[in-house]
Amino acid sequence: MAPATPGTTALGVWPGTAYPLGATYDGAGTNFSVFSEVARRVELCLIDADHRETRIALDEVDGYVWHAYLPGITPGQRYGFRVHGRFDPAEGLRCDPSKLLLDPYGKAFEGDFGTDSAPYNYGQNSLGHTMTGVVINPYFDWADDRAPRRPYHETVIYEAHVKGMTFTHPEVPPELRGTFSGMAHPAIIEHLRKLGVTAIELMPVHQFLDDRILLDRGLRNYWGYNSFGYFAPHRGYAAGSSPAAEVNEFKAMVRAFHAADIEVILDVVYNHTAEGNEFGPTLSFRGIDNAAYYRLVDDDPQHYMDYTGTGNSFNMAHPHALQLIMDSLRYWVLDMHVDGFRFDLAATLARELHDVDRLSTFFDMVQQDPVVSQVKLIAEPWDVGEGGYQVGNFPVAWTEWNGKYRDTVRDYWRGQPATLSEFASRLTGSSDLYEATGRRPCASINFVTAHDGFTLADLVSYNDKHNEANGEGNRDGENYNRSWNCGVEGPTDDSEILALRARQIRNLLATLMLSQGTPMLLHGDEFGRTQQGNNNAYCQDSPLSWMDWTLMHTNADLLEFTSRTVALRAAHPIFRRRRFFDPAPDHGHPGDIAWFTPGGTEMTDADWKTSFARSLAVFLNGEGIREAGPRGERITDDSFLLCFNAHDEPLDFTLPDAAHGNSWSVALDCSTPTGRPAVETVRPAASTVQVPARCLLALRRTA
Repeated sequence: MAPATPGTTALGVWPGTAYPLGATYDGAGTNFSVFSEVARRVELCLIDADHRETRIALDEVDGYVWHAYLPGITPGQRYGFRVHGRFDPAEGLRCDPSKLLLDPYGKAFEGDFGTDSAPYNYGQNSLGHTMTGVVINPYFDWADDRAPRRPYHETVIYEAHVKGMTFTHPEVPPELRGTFSGMAHPAIIEHLRKLGVTAIELMPVHQFLDDRILLDRGLRNYWGYNSFGYFAPHRGYAAGSSPAAEVNEFKAMVRAFHAADIEVILDVVYNHTAEGNEFGPTLSFRGIDNAAYYRLVDDDPQHYMDYTGTGNSFNMAHPHALQLIMDSLRYWVLDMHVDGFRFDLAATLARELHDVDRLSTFFDMVQQDPVVSQVKLIAEPWDVGEGGYQVGNFPVAWTEWNGKYRDTVRDYWRGQPATLSEFASRLTGSSDLYEATGRRPCASINFVTAHDGFTLADLVSYNDKHNEANGEGNRDGENYNRSWNCGVEGPTDDSEILALRARQIRNLLATLMLSQGTPMLLHGDEFGRTQQGNNNAYCQDSPLSWMDWTLMHTNADLLEFTSRTVALRAAHPIFRRRRFFDPAPDHGHPGDIAWFTPGGTEMTDADWKTSFARSLAVFLNGEGIREAGPRGERITDDSFLLCFNAHDEPLDFTLPDAAHGNSWSVALDCSTPTGRPAVETVRPAASTVQVPARCLLALRRTA
């Protein structure tokens, strides 16, 4: 490694400005700016292709922001910082000028970390063993790009992984697989359009780190929940090799999705960083200003508060840490044109001190921000700290991953007792969680499966997790999955069990799409993707986690069924109401909703409390939905009767009397492979219809 090159005579250094933070190219040169309250001296390091560095003292300091402007420094320039100051872990101080530190506002990075000890050891130069920042060209031709900005109640979210979605697709060129450009390929976009998806939620695409402990085991941090670059698209998802190629490729991907009328939502990890606890590497924040960016233990600041299970927690009580998050969010909206965010372990962001406070400073800032407050904001409403489960407690502008929906729907279809009343609440938008705070049904992001846990095919095929491939003795991952293998653990040739599993998948998908709220699909569930019982595939960058696109043909019936249920939801506003149901009758007409026993009588308190009950029907009144349409008009839709039978035997359901409808036909039958009715028959009021064992039957009123 070449020694540092002293002096800056050939470059020229101007004072520059404290804002904006990071490296900002203006067409003639680049302004560099970094915050550190604990620094005694800060050096900007310009790195060449041979890892030789030119160090430039940042002598201008305004409000603890160190800055300079360098004429002639253009996009592609690699850089980092060295921060001189006290190294006293007992006091929470961890400055170490031997470390080349990454810009917290860096918009692109290049290089690799590897497994060298330099980033971990005090006094050991990390140049050559860490990534470097890259100055980017911010200019991009967005053409006529326009964000879809679809309301929540018209939204169907599809959670996907950039590499997993594209790496084995036969129509995506090999050089584009696993990249942003691969995601933008027409074959991927057409699949989503045919499915009826309106928003793609990408698992973390901020620059992230592969943990050394995983690399030592031959594994990778596949999911990417180990971020450190909150302004930078992940370099590993670039198809091109030129510096910062990933930036324009990401923008082009967003532009392509928008052209297809699909929104782009990012899964963001602001609750912790890749530097981990006191034994982790010094990459950026730790060496720049440890106590400003991290929550330290009050009476022992050499240790980190850990509400995330990853070693550290971001310090939401510090103004510069808050500023970084807000600046990052605005950057992704304004410069990268994304349409919303899903916040990983969002309860951590609410912790002012130790308690979760839904009116914390972060949420106040989001609420008043004219940019961030206008996009989709989705919370994962829990963390691993005390009191961290906060489903239903986020502010009014937020939606939430509804973990109670997931658990209740799983329990109902696997036949657990005493779930009818809660199942009804989850089916109708979880008013018990959201109505009191002024939110609407769409505040509930409904899901049955997500990246964390079993896929839908595995949910009906395994009672227990099978995470042996992760190398942790099957100790990692959730033990209580609310799953049911239908009689055999894992793969089987038993045709009856396979048929039951397929029907259970259809029941779960149909319940998801016909529930009030905002539905979210996990990528690959539409055609039966399996992870062979692994419910924690975070480290599996392998066929275990990648989409197997051959299943699109093998399980073509399931794909058709999924598309059919999504289309049914899209065609009928009754399944995506903007307001909660009102059960009260209106001028002699039935209310918005009514619940019936299989015998055709309205449910009583005793019926709701029957622990062994597995079946019920719900009438959804589409005649003059009690809400305004997009132009202020009253909405009229078909009325539906949803018959749920989770028993292991067929049941006869008596249809409601003529006050609820004179005749009915089957709109969706979960006992058939594609959902098409087994028999096209019109059934009169008060007649009976047989609902097969473990089946959802959706009837549409025809008169």
